[in-house]
Amino acid sequence: MERVHNFNAGPAALPLPVLEQARDEMLNYRGSGMSVMELSHRSAHFEGIIRQAEADLRSLLGIPDHYSVLFLQGGASLQFAMLARNFIPSEGSADYILTGAWAKAAVREAEKRGRVRVIGAADALERDNFNHVPSPAELDLDPKAGYLHFTSNETIHGVEWAADAEPEPPAGVPLICDASSNIASRPLHAAKYAMIYAGAQKNLGPAGVTLVVLRNDLLERVPSRLPVVLDYKAMAENKSLYNTPPCFSIYMVGLVLKWVKDIGGLEEVARRNATKATKVYKAIDDSGGFYRGHARPDSRSRMNVTFRLPSEDLEKKFARESDAQGLVGLKGHRSVGGLRASLYNALPMESVEVLVQFMGEFLRKNG
Repeated sequence: MERVHNFNAGPAALPLPVLEQARDEMLNYRGSGMSVMELSHRSAHFEGIIRQAEADLRSLLGIPDHYSVLFLQGGASLQFAMLARNFIPSEGSADYILTGAWAKAAVREAEKRGRVRVIGAADALERDNFNHVPSPAELDLDPKAGYLHFTSNETIHGVEWAADAEPEPPAGVPLICDASSNIASRPLHAAKYAMIYAGAQKNLGPAGVTLVVLRNDLLERVPSRLPVVLDYKAMAENKSLYNTPPCFSIYMVGLVLKWVKDIGGLEEVARRNATKATKVYKAIDDSGGFYRGHARPDSRSRMNVTFRLPSEDLEKKFARESDAQGLVGLKGHRSVGGLRASLYNALPMESVEVLVQFMGEFLRKNG
């Protein structure tokens, strides 16, 4: 069967060389006589898998030695609850910047644990259906906040913080980032964050494992009597192996990280992603208004390009005809409508070129 052009927002495309290696190692991983899915997580084979994945991640993201790297379960949705239970002070609050659906979900979970201040002109952003990120002047930051939380890329609304414009907290306030949908899509200075977390299923691997990068001094703030699977300190002390981790997903993340290194690292990944996004946004901007981007140009996501057509009927026709031509996953989220093309790391340039060609032909026939 011929592979399709996969524009799904997640789980997303995986690099073909990674899939081929996983296929070749499926029944017998490196002479073990077993699949990775059958290995004991206490075995030497799996110990090598998880530690190499951590080493490659540290190398690619520039993670300092005084940070822990955790491979957890439950996705970013569990992190919304977990980080609040670990780090919102019992007598204090945390600041959250509201930029879209996933930031809002993080706020809802955090509010179940403690007091949350939603900052960044949230009412105005919501009225605009989250089509941009706030400016620094709109951030009323609390110098005594337990932490400052932001979502670096919103998959549903297609807005992203530029790398050089991400929020800066007051001195002493930890910066925590949900980077689920743009982790490893460009070079990262890990030391500027107190914590980064990301579900793997966009850029790092398949669904099932969640990456957490955490500065070790924060572990001293973890309260006692938390359920152990919600306790960062317990998970760090056990090096992600307190209980059985998502072994196969971690193995796949390791293969993806090696692929990133083989193609030239995050600098090359960033170059490819910028080229892909530029091609699709150019097709939108050059359409004479037939295609209309949802996000403001200064906040456009490189990962998730969201756009509308002149009518919902045309949008349905676009989705139907593109799917028939092997361009899958282009229907937009119901809260925004329209179309959405997700351009994660593993999506090949060929897929973008086919999409742009289809957009031009659809415009010619229906514009």
